[in-house]
Amino acid sequence: MVLRRLGASVIAALAVLVVAAGCADGASTGAAGPGSPSAPAPAVTAGASPATSGATAAPPTLSFTARTVGGGEFNGASLAGKPAVLWFWAPWCPTCAGQAKGVKATAEQLAGKVNVVGVGGLDDEPAMRRFITEWKLDAVPHLSDEAGTVWKKFGVTSQSTFVLLDSRGTVVHKGVLRGDDLPGRAAALT
Repeated sequence: MVLRRLGASVIAALAVLVVAAGCADGASTGAAGPGSPSAPAPAVTAGASPATSGATAAPPTLSFTARTVGGGEFNGASLAGKPAVLWFWAPWCPTCAGQAKGVKATAEQLAGKVNVVGVGGLDDEPAMRRFITEWKLDAVPHLSDEAGTVWKKFGVTSQSTFVLLDSRGTVVHKGVLRGDDLPGRAAALT
């Protein structure tokens, strides 16, 4: 009985540490509060990709498929030929909420030049939809990665991680960025 209680206490303590480590990186930008609700992210399919529809071959880094939060299919190869920002976030993460404004600004300012894709994880899809609506991120495609498949592909182990890819699909940055630093970092990829 004592071992069972001790085991439960250790597991609870580890869970708290994992959550705190992922969100307590000091990179929160204190974005403005949420506005009015908006629709969930639109589905993005390979036929309607954010990248140009050229004959650009996809590098191995972009060789993945996923489902969008809106229920559509997403093909990573659709990002080939343009720089891309992959934002790995969790709906309950305050740092992620603080970065939302910078992600939205980056997507708006660099539309047509840099692909911006959110990769939600570490929670269920209804929570992801609420986060997208709360932070008015519906113009950015978001992947529902509950199983962590895309997270694992890019070696992401905690939320609030950005992966920046150049137009050849080469990872040029993987780690935490402040939301207000993102537009400049992404623009430098063009």
